[in-house]
Amino acid sequence: MRTKLTVAAAALVLALALAACGEQKETVTPAASAPTQSLTLMLDWFPNADHVGIYQALAGGYFRQAGLNVHVQVPSDPAAPLKLVAAGKVDLAITYEPELLLARDQNLPVVSIAALVQQPLTSIVSLGSAHIHTPAQLEGKRVGDAGIAYQHAYLSTILAHAGVPAASVQEVNVGSDLLPAMLSRRVDATLGAYWNYEAIQLEQMGKHPNVIRMDQVGVPTYDELVVAVRASTLSAHADEIRRFVQALARGYQSVRRGPQAAVANLVRQNPGLDPKLQLASVHATLSSFFPANSSNPWGWQDQSQWNAYGEWMLSHHLISNPNAVVDASTNQVLAGQGV
Repeated sequence: MRTKLTVAAAALVLALALAACGEQKETVTPAASAPTQSLTLMLDWFPNADHVGIYQALAGGYFRQAGLNVHVQVPSDPAAPLKLVAAGKVDLAITYEPELLLARDQNLPVVSIAALVQQPLTSIVSLGSAHIHTPAQLEGKRVGDAGIAYQHAYLSTILAHAGVPAASVQEVNVGSDLLPAMLSRRVDATLGAYWNYEAIQLEQMGKHPNVIRMDQVGVPTYDELVVAVRASTLSAHADEIRRFVQALARGYQSVRRGPQAAVANLVRQNPGLDPKLQLASVHATLSSFFPANSSNPWGWQDQSQWNAYGEWMLSHHLISNPNAVVDASTNQVLAGQGV
Protein backbone atom coordinates (compact mmCIF):
# COMPACT_ATOMS: atom_id res chain seq x y z
CA MET A 1 0.00 0.00 0.00
CA ARG A 2 1.16 3.51 -0.75
CA THR A 3 1.12 6.19 1.92
CA LYS A 4 0.78 9.77 0.79
CA LEU A 5 3.99 11.79 1.18
CA THR A 6 3.66 14.70 3.55
CA VAL A 7 4.31 18.18 2.19
CA ALA A 8 7.52 18.32 4.19
CA ALA A 9 8.70 14.98 2.87
CA ALA A 10 7.89 15.93 -0.68
CA ALA A 11 9.78 19.19 -0.24
CA LEU A 12 12.78 17.33 1.08
CA VAL A 13 12.75 14.93 -1.83
CA LEU A 14 12.48 17.76 -4.29
CA ALA A 15 15.21 19.68 -2.63
CA LEU A 16 17.43 16.77 -2.74
CA ALA A 17 -7.38 -2.01 -29.92
CA LEU A 18 -9.25 -4.19 -27.29
CA ALA A 19 -7.81 -7.68 -27.11
CA ALA A 20 -10.91 -9.87 -27.40
CA CYS A 21 -10.67 -13.66 -26.95
CA GLY A 22 -13.17 -16.49 -27.07
CA GLU A 23 -16.48 -16.34 -28.88
CA GLN A 24 -17.95 -13.24 -27.30
CA LYS A 25 -18.13 -10.09 -29.41
CA GLU A 26 -17.07 -6.99 -27.55
CA THR A 27 -18.16 -3.40 -27.80
CA VAL A 28 -17.57 -0.36 -25.64
CA THR A 29 -20.13 1.69 -27.55
CA PRO A 30 -23.59 1.86 -25.99
CA ALA A 31 -26.79 2.09 -27.96
CA ALA A 32 -27.24 5.53 -29.53
CA SER A 33 -30.37 6.12 -27.47
CA ALA A 34 -28.72 5.23 -24.15
CA PRO A 35 -28.13 8.16 -21.77
CA THR A 36 -24.60 8.94 -20.59
CA GLN A 37 -23.97 7.35 -17.20
CA SER A 38 -21.82 8.93 -14.51
CA LEU A 39 -19.24 6.94 -12.56
CA THR A 40 -16.90 8.03 -9.78
CA LEU A 41 -13.43 6.50 -9.67
CA MET A 42 -11.26 7.10 -6.61
CA LEU A 43 -7.49 6.70 -6.97
CA ASP A 44 -5.34 4.97 -4.38
CA TRP A 45 -2.88 7.85 -4.07
CA PHE A 46 -2.06 11.13 -5.81
CA PRO A 47 -2.13 10.90 -9.64
CA ASN A 48 1.09 9.43 -11.03
CA ALA A 49 2.51 7.21 -13.74
CA ASP A 50 0.62 4.14 -12.49
CA HIS A 51 -2.62 5.93 -13.43
CA VAL A 52 -1.46 7.07 -16.87
CA GLY A 53 -4.00 4.89 -18.72
CA ILE A 54 -6.87 6.39 -16.74
CA TYR A 55 -5.93 9.90 -17.82
CA GLN A 56 -5.26 8.70 -21.35
CA ALA A 57 -8.77 7.25 -21.49
CA LEU A 58 -10.12 10.61 -20.32
CA ALA A 59 -8.03 12.58 -22.83
CA GLY A 60 -8.82 10.21 -25.69
CA GLY A 61 -12.55 10.27 -25.00
CA TYR A 62 -12.68 6.49 -24.52
CA PHE A 63 -14.99 6.68 -21.51
CA ARG A 64 -17.22 9.14 -23.31
CA GLN A 65 -17.37 6.85 -26.35
CA ALA A 66 -18.47 4.09 -23.99
CA GLY A 67 -21.36 6.26 -22.81
CA LEU A 68 -19.71 7.08 -19.49
CA ASN A 69 -18.91 10.31 -17.70
CA VAL A 70 -16.08 9.30 -15.37
CA HIS A 71 -15.14 11.55 -12.46
CA VAL A 72 -11.71 10.84 -10.98
CA GLN A 73 -11.23 11.62 -7.28
CA VAL A 74 -8.02 11.73 -5.23
CA PRO A 75 -8.34 10.39 -1.67
CA SER A 76 -7.52 12.61 1.27
CA ASP A 77 -6.81 9.40 3.18
CA PRO A 78 -5.22 6.47 1.29
CA ALA A 79 -7.12 4.06 3.57
CA ALA A 80 -10.49 5.48 2.49
CA PRO A 81 -11.16 4.27 -1.10
CA LEU A 82 -12.27 0.70 -0.33
CA LYS A 83 -14.41 1.84 2.58
CA LEU A 84 -16.11 4.40 0.34
CA VAL A 85 -16.74 1.77 -2.34
CA ALA A 86 -18.18 -0.63 0.22
CA ALA A 87 -20.43 2.14 1.55
CA GLY A 88 -21.63 3.05 -1.94
CA LYS A 89 -20.09 6.54 -1.73
CA VAL A 90 -17.97 6.00 -4.87
CA ASP A 91 -18.52 3.52 -7.69
CA LEU A 92 -15.00 2.21 -8.22
CA ALA A 93 -11.59 2.53 -6.59
CA ILE A 94 -7.99 1.78 -7.40
CA THR A 95 -6.56 -0.30 -4.58
CA TYR A 96 -4.08 -3.09 -3.80
CA GLU A 97 -4.58 -6.84 -3.79
CA PRO A 98 -3.55 -7.22 -0.12
CA GLU A 99 -5.78 -4.31 0.93
CA LEU A 100 -8.75 -5.82 -0.89
CA LEU A 101 -8.25 -9.16 0.88
CA LEU A 102 -7.95 -7.37 4.23
CA ALA A 103 -11.21 -5.52 3.50
CA ARG A 104 -13.00 -8.74 2.59
CA ASP A 105 -11.71 -10.31 5.81
CA GLN A 106 -13.59 -7.49 7.57
CA ASN A 107 -16.72 -8.46 5.59
CA LEU A 108 -16.61 -5.45 3.26
CA PRO A 109 -18.50 -6.51 0.09
CA VAL A 110 -15.80 -5.58 -2.45
CA VAL A 111 -14.36 -7.46 -5.41
CA SER A 112 -11.49 -6.86 -7.81
CA ILE A 113 -12.57 -6.64 -11.46
CA ALA A 114 -9.25 -5.91 -13.21
CA ALA A 115 -5.53 -5.80 -12.49
CA LEU A 116 -4.07 -2.39 -13.27
CA VAL A 117 -0.46 -3.30 -12.41
CA GLN A 118 0.15 -7.02 -12.65
CA GLN A 119 3.36 -7.31 -10.62
CA PRO A 120 4.40 -6.27 -7.12
CA LEU A 121 5.92 -2.79 -7.16
CA THR A 122 6.69 -2.77 -3.43
CA SER A 123 10.42 -3.33 -2.95
CA ILE A 124 13.33 -3.04 -0.60
CA VAL A 125 15.15 0.06 -1.82
CA SER A 126 18.47 1.42 -0.56
CA LEU A 127 20.98 4.05 -1.59
CA GLY A 128 23.91 2.77 -3.59
CA SER A 129 26.24 3.86 -0.81
CA ALA A 130 24.58 1.35 1.56
CA HIS A 131 25.80 -1.58 -0.58
CA ILE A 132 22.68 -3.70 0.00
CA HIS A 133 22.23 -5.90 -3.04
CA THR A 134 20.72 -9.03 -1.47
CA PRO A 135 18.52 -9.86 1.54
CA ALA A 136 21.54 -11.44 3.26
CA GLN A 137 23.13 -7.99 3.39
CA LEU A 138 20.25 -6.71 5.54
CA GLU A 139 21.77 -8.43 8.57
CA GLY A 140 22.69 -5.81 11.14
CA LYS A 141 20.87 -3.09 9.20
CA ARG A 142 17.91 -0.77 9.89
CA VAL A 143 14.96 -1.26 7.54
CA GLY A 144 12.25 1.38 7.44
CA ASP A 145 8.63 0.72 6.52
CA ALA A 146 5.24 2.39 6.88
CA GLY A 147 4.15 0.29 9.84
CA ILE A 148 1.75 -1.82 7.76
CA ALA A 149 1.24 -5.36 9.07
CA TYR A 150 1.76 -7.12 5.77
CA GLN A 151 4.97 -5.17 5.13
CA HIS A 152 6.27 -6.60 8.43
CA ALA A 153 5.23 -10.04 7.14
CA TYR A 154 7.07 -9.36 3.86
CA LEU A 155 10.25 -8.58 5.76
CA SER A 156 9.88 -11.67 7.97
CA THR A 157 9.32 -13.85 4.90
CA ILE A 158 12.29 -12.38 3.05
CA LEU A 159 14.64 -12.75 6.01
CA ALA A 160 13.54 -16.33 6.66
CA HIS A 161 13.95 -17.16 2.97
CA ALA A 162 17.51 -15.76 3.07
CA GLY A 163 18.39 -17.40 6.38
CA VAL A 164 18.88 -14.06 8.14
CA PRO A 165 17.93 -13.99 11.85
CA ALA A 166 15.00 -11.60 12.23
CA ALA A 167 16.48 -10.28 15.49
CA SER A 168 19.54 -9.07 13.59
CA VAL A 169 17.50 -6.56 11.57
CA GLN A 170 16.02 -3.45 13.16
CA GLU A 171 12.60 -2.61 11.69
CA VAL A 172 11.78 1.10 11.93
CA ASN A 173 8.33 2.59 11.33
CA VAL A 174 9.05 5.72 9.27
CA GLY A 175 5.43 6.27 8.22
CA SER A 176 5.26 8.04 4.87
CA ASP A 177 8.84 9.31 5.04
CA LEU A 178 10.38 6.47 3.05
CA LEU A 179 12.78 8.54 0.94
CA PRO A 180 13.60 11.15 3.60
CA ALA A 181 14.45 8.37 6.06
CA MET A 182 16.99 6.96 3.63
CA LEU A 183 18.38 10.30 2.53
CA SER A 184 18.88 11.39 6.14
CA ARG A 185 20.52 8.02 7.00
CA ARG A 186 17.87 7.29 9.61
CA VAL A 187 17.55 3.85 8.00
CA ASP A 188 19.76 1.83 5.69
CA ALA A 189 16.91 0.66 3.44
CA THR A 190 13.15 0.92 3.16
CA LEU A 191 10.53 -1.72 2.45
CA GLY A 192 7.56 -0.07 0.78
CA ALA A 193 9.17 2.12 -1.84
CA TYR A 194 8.29 1.22 -5.43
CA TRP A 195 10.88 0.10 -7.97
CA ASN A 196 9.04 2.06 -10.65
CA TYR A 197 8.77 5.35 -8.75
CA GLU A 198 10.84 6.10 -5.63
CA ALA A 199 13.76 4.09 -7.00
CA ILE A 200 13.61 6.17 -10.17
CA GLN A 201 13.43 9.37 -8.11
CA LEU A 202 16.62 8.31 -6.35
CA GLU A 203 18.29 7.43 -9.64
CA GLN A 204 17.45 10.84 -11.05
CA MET A 205 18.94 12.39 -7.91
CA GLY A 206 22.21 10.54 -8.57
CA LYS A 207 21.84 8.21 -5.57
CA HIS A 208 22.32 4.96 -7.58
CA PRO A 209 19.71 2.95 -5.68
CA ASN A 210 19.70 -0.80 -5.25
CA VAL A 211 16.35 -2.57 -5.54
CA ILE A 212 15.25 -5.95 -4.17
CA ARG A 213 11.87 -7.01 -5.55
CA MET A 214 9.47 -8.83 -3.22
CA ASP A 215 8.46 -11.61 -5.60
CA GLN A 216 12.09 -12.54 -6.31
CA VAL A 217 13.07 -13.14 -2.68
CA GLY A 218 10.30 -15.28 -1.18
CA VAL A 219 7.08 -13.24 -1.15
CA PRO A 220 4.32 -14.70 -3.38
CA THR A 221 3.57 -12.57 -6.42
CA TYR A 222 0.44 -10.44 -6.45
CA ASP A 223 -1.24 -7.65 -8.42
CA GLU A 224 0.02 -4.38 -6.95
CA LEU A 225 -2.90 -2.28 -8.22
CA VAL A 226 -6.42 -3.45 -8.99
CA VAL A 227 -9.82 -1.92 -9.75
CA ALA A 228 -12.41 -2.67 -7.07
CA VAL A 229 -16.20 -2.35 -6.98
CA ARG A 230 -18.96 -3.21 -4.55
CA ALA A 231 -20.21 -6.74 -5.30
CA SER A 232 -23.80 -5.53 -5.63
CA THR A 233 -22.72 -2.85 -8.15
CA LEU A 234 -21.08 -5.50 -10.30
CA SER A 235 -24.21 -7.62 -10.14
CA ALA A 236 -26.66 -4.82 -10.90
CA HIS A 237 -24.58 -2.82 -13.39
CA ALA A 238 -22.39 -5.39 -15.13
CA ASP A 239 -22.75 -3.81 -18.57
CA GLU A 240 -21.80 -0.37 -17.30
CA ILE A 241 -18.79 -1.78 -15.43
CA ARG A 242 -17.77 -3.80 -18.48
CA ARG A 243 -17.80 -0.66 -20.64
CA PHE A 244 -15.71 1.17 -18.04
CA VAL A 245 -13.08 -1.58 -17.83
CA GLN A 246 -12.79 -1.99 -21.56
CA ALA A 247 -12.53 1.77 -22.14
CA LEU A 248 -9.78 1.76 -19.50
CA ALA A 249 -8.08 -1.06 -21.40
CA ARG A 250 -8.09 1.16 -24.49
CA GLY A 251 -6.39 3.85 -22.41
CA TYR A 252 -3.53 1.55 -21.40
CA GLN A 253 -3.20 0.15 -24.91
CA SER A 254 -2.88 3.73 -26.15
CA VAL A 255 -0.14 4.33 -23.55
CA ARG A 256 1.76 1.35 -24.95
CA ARG A 257 1.57 2.79 -28.46
CA GLY A 258 2.69 6.28 -27.42
CA PRO A 259 4.10 6.62 -23.90
CA GLN A 260 5.40 10.15 -24.40
CA ALA A 261 2.06 11.51 -25.62
CA ALA A 262 0.26 9.70 -22.79
CA VAL A 263 2.57 11.22 -20.18
CA ALA A 264 1.98 14.64 -21.72
CA ASN A 265 -1.76 14.09 -21.17
CA LEU A 266 -1.15 12.92 -17.59
CA VAL A 267 0.92 16.00 -16.78
CA ARG A 268 -1.48 18.33 -18.58
CA GLN A 269 -4.31 17.11 -16.35
CA ASN A 270 -2.08 17.13 -13.24
CA PRO A 271 0.27 20.12 -13.66
CA GLY A 272 2.25 19.55 -10.46
CA LEU A 273 3.85 16.35 -11.76
CA ASP A 274 7.47 16.14 -12.94
CA PRO A 275 7.32 15.10 -16.64
CA LYS A 276 10.81 13.53 -16.58
CA LEU A 277 9.99 11.34 -13.58
CA GLN A 278 6.57 10.35 -14.94
CA LEU A 279 7.95 9.37 -18.34
CA ALA A 280 10.74 7.29 -16.83
CA SER A 281 8.23 5.62 -14.51
CA VAL A 282 5.80 4.83 -17.35
CA HIS A 283 8.60 3.31 -19.44
CA ALA A 284 9.68 1.18 -16.46
CA THR A 285 6.14 0.01 -15.73
CA LEU A 286 4.85 -0.48 -19.27
CA SER A 287 5.10 -4.29 -19.41
CA SER A 288 3.50 -4.58 -15.94
CA PHE A 289 0.32 -2.93 -17.21
CA PHE A 290 -0.37 -6.04 -19.29
CA PRO A 291 -0.64 -9.78 -18.58
CA ALA A 292 2.49 -11.84 -19.19
CA ASN A 293 0.46 -14.13 -21.46
CA SER A 294 -0.49 -11.94 -24.41
CA SER A 295 -3.49 -14.16 -25.19
CA ASN A 296 -5.16 -12.89 -22.01
CA PRO A 297 -7.02 -9.55 -22.15
CA TRP A 298 -5.88 -6.40 -20.38
CA GLY A 299 -6.79 -6.56 -16.70
CA TRP A 300 -6.41 -10.33 -16.44
CA GLN A 301 -6.23 -11.73 -12.92
CA ASP A 302 -4.66 -15.14 -12.33
CA GLN A 303 -6.93 -16.96 -9.89
CA SER A 304 -4.21 -19.40 -8.80
CA GLN A 305 -1.97 -16.43 -7.98
CA TRP A 306 -4.73 -14.80 -5.91
CA ASN A 307 -5.27 -18.09 -4.07
CA ALA A 308 -1.55 -18.51 -3.36
CA TYR A 309 -1.20 -14.97 -2.07
CA GLY A 310 -4.36 -15.39 0.01
CA GLU A 311 -2.94 -18.58 1.53
CA TRP A 312 0.22 -16.66 2.41
CA MET A 313 -1.87 -13.98 4.15
CA LEU A 314 -3.75 -16.66 6.05
CA SER A 315 -0.53 -18.40 7.10
CA HIS A 316 0.85 -15.10 8.45
CA HIS A 317 -2.41 -14.38 10.32
CA LEU A 318 -3.00 -11.21 8.31
CA ILE A 319 -6.48 -12.48 7.52
CA SER A 320 -8.45 -15.14 9.38
CA ASN A 321 -11.37 -15.98 7.10
CA PRO A 322 -10.59 -18.29 4.15
CA ASN A 323 -13.76 -17.02 2.46
CA ALA A 324 -12.08 -13.63 2.10
CA VAL A 325 -10.03 -15.19 -0.72
CA VAL A 326 -12.88 -17.04 -2.42
CA ASP A 327 -14.20 -15.03 -5.40
CA ALA A 328 -12.15 -12.00 -4.36
CA SER A 329 -11.36 -11.34 -8.02
CA THR A 330 -13.19 -11.90 -11.26
CA ASN A 331 -12.39 -11.58 -14.96
CA GLN A 332 -16.03 -11.51 -16.05
CA VAL A 333 -16.04 -7.92 -17.35
CA LEU A 334 -12.80 -8.20 -19.33
CA ALA A 335 -12.77 -8.43 -23.11
CA GLY A 336 -13.95 -11.86 -24.28
CA GLN A 337 -14.92 -12.97 -20.78
CA GLY A 338 -18.21 -13.37 -18.96
CA VAL A 339 -21.56 -14.06 -20.52
